[in-house]
Amino acid sequence: MLLDAPERALREAALPEPQPGAGQLLVQVHVCGVCRTDLHVADGELTHPKLPLVLGHQIVGTVVGEDRRVGIPWLGWTDGECRYCRSDRENLCDRARFTGYDLDGGYAEYAVADKRFCFALPDGYPDLHAAPLLCAGLIGYRALGLAGDGERLGLYGFGASAHIITQVARHQGQRVFAFTRPGDAEGQEFARELGAEWAGGSDESPPEELDAAIIFAPVGSLVPAALRSVGKAGVVVCAGIHMSDIPSFPYELLWGERVLRSVTNLTRRDGEEFLSLAPQVPVRTEVQVFPLEQANEALDHLRRGETRGAVVLQVRS
Repeated sequence: MLLDAPERALREAALPEPQPGAGQLLVQVHVCGVCRTDLHVADGELTHPKLPLVLGHQIVGTVVGEDRRVGIPWLGWTDGECRYCRSDRENLCDRARFTGYDLDGGYAEYAVADKRFCFALPDGYPDLHAAPLLCAGLIGYRALGLAGDGERLGLYGFGASAHIITQVARHQGQRVFAFTRPGDAEGQEFARELGAEWAGGSDESPPEELDAAIIFAPVGSLVPAALRSVGKAGVVVCAGIHMSDIPSFPYELLWGERVLRSVTNLTRRDGEEFLSLAPQVPVRTEVQVFPLEQANEALDHLRRGETRGAVVLQVRS
């Protein structure tokens, strides 16, 4: 499925099988998760994709010629030489290339990937349930680490990432407070099923002061709301790659040594740590499945917020 230009529907296209270069793997794609980042690319909110483009960066498949399953994530290449790479911050590499943005991704039967950036996947996760671990899980895990180990954790936006990170946070002994779209009773019940102590609308205040909050929803107005909900020295982490404009807010919301920060991409270390942790929790992903040819419908489903857990494209039966 090919994106020719932003704000256009993806179209089915017959492309030649990609040819791996030195240090690359040719992977037969089994499934590919559908991420909100894909929406940001398709809707033109991330403005410099290669075009035409095959979207998708939560890829699970088999290396052609080998009996080996791998996962291909968002971070597809770094230069290894810049000051960020040399200081264990490859997620900030200025020359980084990203799967499904700079590099063709997994909305296709085959994908090529740098073998250094492919992950071994834990046993016990069928392909459909492994795919969301590769971005929803990884970015959520990085955000959780940056939020610190405070007892009371708020999660704003209860989609693919939050449904995974709720389980990890509970495993670590944290108490989870989930914020959904106002009136989303089904989403709030889903959060409680996964272990959230409290669930309500994003227009509500939590029943007690939070130590940290992670904002997964790409809604800038949630930033001052989250700052109001955390106590002194509280941390608010913006976990998305794109967000609508943040409205102005009084300095008193930040005062008291509160911290506001973002998360950018992931590192291979994040992936190795999280994929080792997931079966220990154990993380269980809930997925809604669409065939590859219904990729546009899957994106619309995500755009409307009609997901319970994660959305995954079935590429190979």
